Amino acid sequence: MTVTSDKKQLLHLVFGGELENLEEVQFRNLNELDIVGMYPDYASALTAWKSKAQQTVDNAHMRYFIVHLHRLLDPQEKASS
Repeated sequence: MTVTSDKKQLLHLVFGGELENLEEVQFRNLNELDIVGMYPDYASALTAWKSKAQQTVDNAHMRYFIVHLHRLLDPQEKASS
């Protein structure tokens, strides 16, 4: 079933992986990246990010990120998210 809404989609990607070191974003193994999912808005992405970050809190090298894909798809867009 497809859910449609009048609300504008602002796509966000949540992913994470283990970093080589804590000083920069360089992943140890790109084949082991955890692609959590795509979300239609920042609030949904933030909820997913918090959940994954909490699950991996014991591993200091594990980091999760939210990518604002809508900004990449339309760089001229002035979105608040």
